Order: sequence, then structure tokens, then C-alpha cells
Amino acid sequence: MIPFSPEVFFALFEEYNLAIWPAQFAAYALGLLVLILAVRPSRVSSGVIGAILAALWMWNGVAYHWFFFAPINFSAPVFAGFFILQALLLLWKFVIQRDAMIGFRRDAPGITGLTLMIVALAGYPLLANVADHGGLQSAVFGVAPTPTVIFTLGVLLLARPRAPLVLMIVPLLWSVIGGLAVWLVGIPEDVVLPVAGVLAVNLVLWQRRGQA
Repeated sequence: MIPFSPEVFFALFEEYNLAIWPAQFAAYALGLLVLILAVRPSRVSSGVIGAILAALWMWNGVAYHWFFFAPINFSAPVFAGFFILQALLLLWKFVIQRDAMIGFRRDAPGITGLTLMIVALAGYPLLANVADHGGLQSAVFGVAPTPTVIFTLGVLLLARPRAPLVLMIVPLLWSVIGGLAVWLVGIPEDVVLPVAGVLAVNLVLWQRRGQA
């Protein structure tokens, strides 16, 4: 069971979206920049992408989970810790260590990854509108966890030669936790999250077997 009702949850999102307005536009601008850099990679694009993703995960950890979600969910500070950890790992792997390059290729991981990124930016809000809780009550890319995680899984599938496994752990955990919202809170669009998690983990493992 969850410690809040669907009505309380959607009211929280409305309050949150109003409080941070117009940060949503900045988040979408950053998402589009990541999409462009992934399709047209350069020498510095992977570091820029890693830094942007880290900033978005940090925002979700601090602004959403810690400050807004915590009053209605006692688990929110734990979630905040995981999101902050993921932000630091993204910085470490893509900005400091530069373990992998991010760039689109016409293979199964690449096509799936690009599709997940587009779904997070465009498909997810459309599904929310169909489910009749769009607008201010919807989870917006970059400033809300679920579309941000879907987007991140897509980016990780574009990592070459392969995505660092340590970067998959928190997004996959959230794909399970967040996926429960489909039934517990009544957010049908969140079914995309566990689907994205299953696709991502299988494709990453397939990549690693092929490169072994």
C-alpha cells in the first residue's frame, strides 16, 4: 500500500508544476539539446550529455523527492538519495572518466534508445493527456522522475562501446518502483517505464555478450 491517495498525488504534481514554473521549458530545451548531440555527436558531446543528465537527476532528487514528495511519502528521502547518487555517477562516468561515448547508430540498441528518448519527450505527455491527467497534473520530462528515467535509459543505450553497468542500476530500480504507479496510483502512461527497463537491460546484456 501507498501512504497517499491518487487525488493527493495529482494535487501534489499540480502544486509542484506551479511552484517550479517555467523550469519545465528549460528542462525540455536541455532534453532537445541532448537529442541533437546524440544524433550528431562531437568530441565534447558525451561530456555535455552526461552533465545535463546529472543536473536533471540532481534536480529530481533534491527539488522533487526531497522537498515536494517527502511530505506525503516517508520513502521520498531514500528516493532522493538514489537520484543524487545517479547524478554523481553520471558525472563520474561521462564527464570525469569519459568511459563511453554517446552517439546514435542504426542498430537495435541505437534505434531503441532514440525511440525511448522521443517517447519521454513527446509520447509520455500525450499518454498523460489521454489518461485525463495532463497539464499541470502530469509528470514533465526533466523535472519529474519517470520521463527522466525513460529518457536516461534511452541515452544509455546509445553509449559506445557499451553502457557502464553501474549507470543502469538506479534507472532499473526506478523502473520497478515507478512502474507500480500503474496500478497503485492509476497512472497508465507509467507502463512505459517497466517496458523501457526490460528493453534496456536486455539490449545492454546482448551488447556485452556480443563484445565478450
